Amino acid sequence: MTKPMIIGLTGSIGMGKSTVAQMFADEGVPVFDADAAVHILQGPGGALVSQIESLFPGTTNEQGVDRQKLGPAVLGNPDALAQLEALIHPAVGAMRLEFLDQNKTAPMILFDIPLLFEKSGAAGVDHIIVVSASAEDQQERVLRRPGMTPEKFAKIKALQMPDEEKRKRANFVIDTSQSLEETRQQVQNTIEKLKASLA
Repeated sequence: MTKPMIIGLTGSIGMGKSTVAQMFADEGVPVFDADAAVHILQGPGGALVSQIESLFPGTTNEQGVDRQKLGPAVLGNPDALAQLEALIHPAVGAMRLEFLDQNKTAPMILFDIPLLFEKSGAAGVDHIIVVSASAEDQQERVLRRPGMTPEKFAKIKALQMPDEEKRKRANFVIDTSQSLEETRQQVQNTIEKLKASLA
């Protein structure tokens, strides 16, 4: 039996990655969203909530993890971040294996992995798609988010590989500085090319 082709989708904050992932899903490509998996694990009744509370007391409530409290506890603290990641990564990995099993007959599946290059997730994928936009568009989108400040944006950006470097390492780049319609066209073209490479 042939295995599905695995596509890694990545892009820096504010580049439109979630929008592009949804477009792939709209085209019938099964999408595994690593961020959504983390939300499930950290949400109400999530599998990791009690462990996170014992590591970082006061960062959870009945809604699960309080991101406004957990963020400051780990941002800028490499040791705390490493502890948190040691919990999250294996749990997300297990969910990803389950997803693979459920979609093993699909011709291709998409892994939406925000820190694909930063966390060496590139090893397990066949093709990499980078979602990109102009620096101006990126900044404007990110600063529109609730609770976001220029300082916070700079901190997050500092943890991510520069967009230019990501583009160089990509098999495909989808530019979201264009209209939604043009972006969707790029997604459809990319799927056609990937299908052709399967044939």
